[in-house]
Amino acid sequence: MLLATALLIIGLLLVVYSADRLVFSASILCRLLGVPPLIIGMTVVSVGTSLPEIIVSAAASMHDQVDLAVGTAIGSNIVNILLILGLAALLHPFRVHSDVLRRELPLMLIVSLLAGYVLYDGQLTFSDGIFLLALAVIWLLYIVKLARAAEKQGSDTLTREQVAELPREGNLPVALLWLGVALIIMPMATQMIVDNATVLANYFAMSELTIGLTVIAIGTSLPELATAIAGARKGEDDMAIGNIIGANIFNIAIVLGLPALIAPGAFNPLAFSRDYGVMVVVSAIFALLCWRRKRQIGQGAGALLTVGFVVWMAMLYWLSPLLSG
Repeated sequence: MLLATALLIIGLLLVVYSADRLVFSASILCRLLGVPPLIIGMTVVSVGTSLPEIIVSAAASMHDQVDLAVGTAIGSNIVNILLILGLAALLHPFRVHSDVLRRELPLMLIVSLLAGYVLYDGQLTFSDGIFLLALAVIWLLYIVKLARAAEKQGSDTLTREQVAELPREGNLPVALLWLGVALIIMPMATQMIVDNATVLANYFAMSELTIGLTVIAIGTSLPELATAIAGARKGEDDMAIGNIIGANIFNIAIVLGLPALIAPGAFNPLAFSRDYGVMVVVSAIFALLCWRRKRQIGQGAGALLTVGFVVWMAMLYWLSPLLSG
């Protein structure tokens, strides 16, 4: 059990590291190909924070562990808001400045509600996967359009912060080196995660859904945690909040869409009856915090979000055995 736990943690860290290196190399390659920095920042970097969840979801689906993939998608959204945003707000209150963010928040809620349409029947179908991945494409096109308009007006801080995060140095050999490293590490790391998550689930008599909601969701959310804390320390509030919004949309559109394409079929009904409702509620709370007149998420709100995370973990611990979840 201890060995499986250690290997799972190592696998998660390796996935996060390889995802970061993949985004780094992709950013350099796009710059060398003449892709505008705005497009790179709003697409490659935005997808990058959800890349660990995407990788794990794809690997779990290929091993017919759909519950693990579904749990990762839903759990990561809950973790991003309650734990990641909560901890970051405790360190430094967030103020929402960007008009883009205020337009993106309703879309995050809409996508979250559309996830209920996909999950309510306890089945993931191939058409569900096409629908969700189409949402991801539409989302990418939309945020690029918004960023272009904001950049012309010179009033959007999120766009400037996204572009500032791009690597300014690096040539083709460096990009190819890191791309190769990432592509070598990723398959090994994801195999470690899937295999050892199964071992732990069997040892503790927990379902794959619960493992995905907790251990995998927390581990794959490390990039969002790093971005949120860095944004809080630098005063880049829109970057931190914007990454959470984007990651939550991609978690629904891609992380949930991939298992529907790769291994369509039934999943644990508790994902909808228990966990989906929690995700929608915390998403609504997040939106309300950003829409308040003060447009600030202070330390008090951060403490409440963090406590909410602890309560949710306790709920999973106590209710899962009773509900066979």
